[in-house]
Amino acid sequence: MSEILETVRARYADKALKMAETSGSCCDEACCSDTGCGEGYNADEIASVGMSPTASLGCGNPTLLADLRPGETVLDLGSGAGLDVLLSARRVSPGGHAYGVDMTDEMLAVARENQRKAGTANATFLKGTIEQIPLDDAAVDVIISNCVINLAVDKGAVLREAFRVLRPAGRLAVADMVAIEDLSADVKKRLDLWAGCIAGTISLEAYTSALRDAGFRDVDIEITREVRLEGVDGRIASAYIRARKPALVTAAS
Repeated sequence: MSEILETVRARYADKALKMAETSGSCCDEACCSDTGCGEGYNADEIASVGMSPTASLGCGNPTLLADLRPGETVLDLGSGAGLDVLLSARRVSPGGHAYGVDMTDEMLAVARENQRKAGTANATFLKGTIEQIPLDDAAVDVIISNCVINLAVDKGAVLREAFRVLRPAGRLAVADMVAIEDLSADVKKRLDLWAGCIAGTISLEAYTSALRDAGFRDVDIEITREVRLEGVDGRIASAYIRARKPALVTAAS
């Protein structure tokens, strides 16, 4: 498990360095459409934070999916170069705050530089893993994420942490990759595919069960684009995933 985590960290550290050097796109084929990784984003809104759609390494736009409102506190799991955090900070202003958590020092440096350039005061980037979120219980109203949860080996731990830091009636709205057909055992063993949004995907049923086991309700998964990759048995897809923490949480939840 630690080997997979280090593989993911190293891959995205390299992406961060390339982004800092070239300001280009470093996204993976599985997470991108034919037109690039900016699918679902409004060009004017992205320009308002001084960034490009190619800054996204994800598979959708969770900031729209979450229906963010002024005054809310939002957390982005695996915040990367900071695009979704900075967009969220604008959406929850005035009175709101956007947090991003990332385990990669290089990505955090890129994100903080992007924040400086954007002049965004109501955003904070934290170092940590999505399995151990560095925030208190019931700290945020909304959790977003963009093609990151699939990279975690223990997705149950990630979703339990998300549930913990959400306030009662809080919302989870993420873009992620899911498996439409089972992936071969060989694919799941290849660490390079773990870091590239493929081998870590789980089925719709498994994702739904993991959310419900963590305590979430009103689970909804919407497939947005199916993907077939050369040399990979099975089908994967990008999806929008919504769920809610109950307003009243009992010990049984």
